[in-house]
Amino acid sequence: MKSILITFDQAFYDKVVYTLDHHGCRGFTYMEQVQGRGSKSGDPHFGSHAWPSLCSAIIAVVHDIEVEPILNDLHAMDIDREQLGLRAFVWNIEKSI
Repeated sequence: MKSILITFDQAFYDKVVYTLDHHGCRGFTYMEQVQGRGSKSGDPHFGSHAWPSLCSAIIAVVHDIEVEPILNDLHAMDIDREQLGLRAFVWNIEKSI
């Protein structure tokens, strides 16, 4: 099993959830308001007067074979709208209950 952490501008929520649904990923944890800035480019998302937008994050645990198709679809979204700062990170899941 793998964990995928997806961070994105709030405007991407519906598309990210659709992507997970499309790949049969029913369960996830959604964090509506997170703050951050990209390491290379893009505007900060701090929810402040100067930087009013915010990010969201979703973490999902999926089977190993589901990771690449999900990442491919997320990458296509990111290329289509780079300024929205979609990122995805994958970790191994050692144990779950």
